[in-house]
Amino acid sequence: DCDGLIVRSATKVTAEVLEAAERLQVVGRAGTGVDNVDVEAATRKGVLVMNTPTGNSLSAAELTCGMILCLARQIPQAAASMKEGKWDRKKYMGMELNGKTLAVLGLGRIGREVATRMQAFGMKTIGYDPIITPDVSATFGVEQLPLEQIWPRCDFITVHTPLLPSTTGLLNDSTFAKCRRGVQVVNCARGGIVDEGALLRALQSGQCGGAALDVFTQASGAEPPKDRDLVNHPNVISCPHLGASTREAQSRCGKEIAMQIVDMATGKGLTGVVNGQALSKAFAPQTKPWITLARALGTVLCTVGKQVQGSVQVCTLGTPLKEAGSYLTPAVAAGMLAGGTQKDVTLVNATLLAQEAGLKVTTTHSDVAPEPDSSTGLVQVSLQGTPHQVTGTVQGSTPVLRQINGATFKQPAPLSGPVLVYRAKASDTSALATLTG
Repeated sequence: DCDGLIVRSATKVTAEVLEAAERLQVVGRAGTGVDNVDVEAATRKGVLVMNTPTGNSLSAAELTCGMILCLARQIPQAAASMKEGKWDRKKYMGMELNGKTLAVLGLGRIGREVATRMQAFGMKTIGYDPIITPDVSATFGVEQLPLEQIWPRCDFITVHTPLLPSTTGLLNDSTFAKCRRGVQVVNCARGGIVDEGALLRALQSGQCGGAALDVFTQASGAEPPKDRDLVNHPNVISCPHLGASTREAQSRCGKEIAMQIVDMATGKGLTGVVNGQALSKAFAPQTKPWITLARALGTVLCTVGKQVQGSVQVCTLGTPLKEAGSYLTPAVAAGMLAGGTQKDVTLVNATLLAQEAGLKVTTTHSDVAPEPDSSTGLVQVSLQGTPHQVTGTVQGSTPVLRQINGATFKQPAPLSGPVLVYRAKASDTSALATLTG
């Protein structure tokens, strides 16, 4: 019966759950990862998924730093030995971090926090990130290098990337072979970034001197790991996915996701969007009327063109609309589908449903808009291969219709509420008229 749902990592939001939740509009993940939410099924149903990407960053970074210290001094193994009544001072000879090189793969929020903290121990920090520029990473003391130059230079490697096809198995047999013998590896990000089979082989051969793992790979995507070979290896330190398990992070994430949902519901704004990025613009006061206009134009075009399939061209005219295509495209698609009686169409699922319906929406832009709309802009939506075209703009905060199929309204028609479009004939001239209510 709920409209919104806030979940922690242990809660699974499956396609079956989403199908049963008829009123559900938003799923908020109190944390970073959304592995426990079927985002594809949510998108198809038009349910918005959001997370709190910054809420647990410090906790995850601090755990990573703790893991590096534990690897360097074998603290967990020494503590376990003491509990067994032993006094193995010689067995647990460690290393200093000062002067060692730490490779940070992924220089987002967590990666940069790890880097700056480990610099305080005298570590040299190098790294790689396909998005963060070398100039930016230099501001927090990380020298960016190509991966091929990183492997042979580092004493420690820590990964802080999302799990993507491009990052799955980032550390594998080939990359381990290029590393210094005895390299130490930390993964507090996502299971699968480090190939666990390759890691075990590197540990057994001594190519990898030790590993600290907070996350693990399972075929089902579930934890804990059933294969215990890595966990039981004497040079492996493992934790049960504790990256966000601090009182501070849990409190912060809970508060952040609750406020994000309140802000969405009250129209104040939208942050932490995982799917339906077009909605991020839908709550801005300056863009909301244009999204309403685009959706209405899509519905009108579908009505006059009497078809949903085909190619639709959206043309934005005027400098103020230069970057508008990204959020107007799904709005037009949603309007077209709604005009074709497709139910439950939102900006979240409009693009996906349009593709499945055989509807292709593309955009173009021109900085020049005709008077008197040059200062505000115009939106033209055309059904390719037909004479059908509709044009509209925004007056104040009201979306209005200016043209249908080349016929211009002397008085633009407000596109709010039900709209009746009819063709009237007077003597030898014909015209289009609208009634709005």
